[in-house]
Amino acid sequence: MEEENFGEGAIEETEIPAEYVDRLYKRLNREAENAGYHLNPDVDFTKELVFGLLVNEKRYGYWACPCRLASGNKEEDLDIICPCNYRDPDLNEHGACYCALYVSRTVLSGDKELQSIPERRPSAEERKAARAARAEMEEAMGFSGKLSKPVWRCPVCGYLCAMDEPPGVCPICKAKKERFERFM
Repeated sequence: MEEENFGEGAIEETEIPAEYVDRLYKRLNREAENAGYHLNPDVDFTKELVFGLLVNEKRYGYWACPCRLASGNKEEDLDIICPCNYRDPDLNEHGACYCALYVSRTVLSGDKELQSIPERRPSAEERKAARAARAEMEEAMGFSGKLSKPVWRCPVCGYLCAMDEPPGVCPICKAKKERFERFM
C-alpha cells in the first residue's frame, strides 16, 4: 500500500482537511476489500485512525501505526508501517489488528466482539538485539539461505509468504487460511 503524499509542508498536523481523511479512508477501504481484508465498521473510529496515519505521515514521512510510538527512524519502524507486520497474526488470533483499523470477517459480521489486543511488537531492546544477532549470524556464516520464519504457499495461485502462520486470506486469489501449505 503506497502512502498518500500531500507534499512537504502542504498541511499542518492539526490542520488535516476532512476531505483528505475521507479520500484516504475510501481508498484504504477499497484496497482492503479487494485484498480480502476489512476496515473496522465503526466509520468515525476508523477515520480517526486514518487521521492518525496522515499525522504520522506528516511527522515522519511514513504511515506509522497511529496507536504505537514511532521512533521517527523509518528503518527502526518498518515493522509498524501500516499495514504492520503484526496485522495478520492479530487478525488470526484476536479478530482485529492492534489499533483495530483492520478486523476479521467474524468481527465484521458481529459473530465476534472486539476486545483489547495485546501488543506483540518486541521492545526496542529486543528488536535491537534480534537485528544484531541476525547480522552477527549472517556475517559469521555468510548468508546461508536459512529463513527465520516458515514459508507458506497458496496452492491456488502460488503466492508465498514468510510468517509464523499463513494469512487469513490470500491477498492474490482470496483463498482462505486453511488452504495454505507449508512450503519451506
